[in-house]
Amino acid sequence: MTERHWQRKLVDAMVRGLCLVATLAALVPLGLVLYYVTSRGIGGIDRAFFTELPKPVGETGGGMANAFVGTLELVGLACLFGIPPGVLAGVYLAEFGERRFAKLVRFSADVMSGVPSITIGIFVYTLIVLRTKSFSAYAGGVALAVLMLPTVTRTTEELLRLVPESLREAALGLGVPKWRATLSVVLRTAAPGIATGIMLAIARVAGETAPLLFTAFNNAFWPTGLGQPTASLPVQIYTYAVSPYDDWHQKAWAAALLLVGMVLILNVSARLLVRPRVRSR
Repeated sequence: MTERHWQRKLVDAMVRGLCLVATLAALVPLGLVLYYVTSRGIGGIDRAFFTELPKPVGETGGGMANAFVGTLELVGLACLFGIPPGVLAGVYLAEFGERRFAKLVRFSADVMSGVPSITIGIFVYTLIVLRTKSFSAYAGGVALAVLMLPTVTRTTEELLRLVPESLREAALGLGVPKWRATLSVVLRTAAPGIATGIMLAIARVAGETAPLLFTAFNNAFWPTGLGQPTASLPVQIYTYAVSPYDDWHQKAWAAALLLVGMVLILNVSARLLVRPRVRSR
């Protein structure tokens, strides 16, 4: 082998080593966070945690069943309010992206993705809470939906652009109207990737605390309606973490573990959904 060949082998080994070090640098903090949250929170996971309401201040025991149900309600409302307009906006950007209005929508989505979540919370507080004079699950769902909207929109657009143009041309060549070709062919082809983007958007908003403090607030009881203050895991974690009670600290760690588990499941599910699409390429 020539000297130049050995130099290339050495450079290749050095670059591979640097990539490995960078990968470990990214994985080690994640592993430490998962280990620490699991070790601190696993002791608080029991049947009462999922079935009982929080105890009054100063008493031990109880659980966070209302916060768990409230989180599901808020995320469900966010999906209802945020996914349909986000997907439709993405379809519009992918099919009519060169128009002036489409460029404005794309720019707005990029700007919104960088807006702090607490700003969104204050905006929805002014828009809904002050007008209705009540914190509510509706307001919390709208705040989370606004946070989801740019992610869903841009993900849908990018994935629709990856669909081969030949599929569009084949559908149009058979006499199918453009709207039907978009919905039945293009959107259906990109559906696994769009579902991945939606799950990642849900995983992002599921742990948001700041916007919920201004909109859904909190509630120590079972949710009685979507128009009432609603408990959620992120707000409950914040409330318990700043308290002086050790039992509440334990439950805050348990809720953090549950929240991390939910986000992890959503991310793994997103990867599994997109895997068949990647292999088919």
